[in-house]
Parts: sequence; C-alpha cells; structure tokens
Amino acid sequence: MRITEIKVLPVDGDEKLKAYVTIKLDDCFVIRDMKIIKGTTGYFVAMPAKKMKDGTYRDLVHPLDKPTRQNLEDQVLVEFRKMQSELKADPAQRAAV
Repeated sequence: MRITEIKVLPVDGDEKLKAYVTIKLDDCFVIRDMKIIKGTTGYFVAMPAKKMKDGTYRDLVHPLDKPTRQNLEDQVLVEFRKMQSELKADPAQRAAV
C-alpha cells in the first residue's frame, strides 16, 4: 500500500496543533483528520482518534508496525515542511487557505 496523495491544511493560532492532514492510499482509500502536533522534541503525526467514555482517546486508524508508521510520518512531514516553506515565501497564500 502506498500513499498517493497528501493534503496539509495549516492551523493558525494554536501552540501545539499545526495542521490537519488527509491522505489517500492507493488512490482508493482516504484517511482524514490526522494532526501534525508540535511536541517537546519536534513535530509528530497523531492519528484520528475518538474520545472514550472514560476520557481517554483511542486511535480510529493506525499503522500496525513501526516501519509503516515511520514511513507515513516521514512523508506527511515532508509535505508539511513544503507547505511551511511556500507560506513563508508567499504570505498571501495563508489568507487563501
């Protein structure tokens, strides 16, 4: 399975949440509401989650192994950094987003 499309939607005004992400797998399966979070050691990708009755969160979808998670996160963060560079080069784009 391969990621065939990544859409990064930046979020303004939040200290930790930097963007929402939608990915398409093999041009036939979509995962929405992934988040790019700025943590204490850098950026990471959080999977879509549901709040449980006890107040904890449970991922709705997630990779089953570490190499798959790392590959997904690497590709998403590459697109996020591209988006950041484009916004820095042309700040007028931020208003259009």
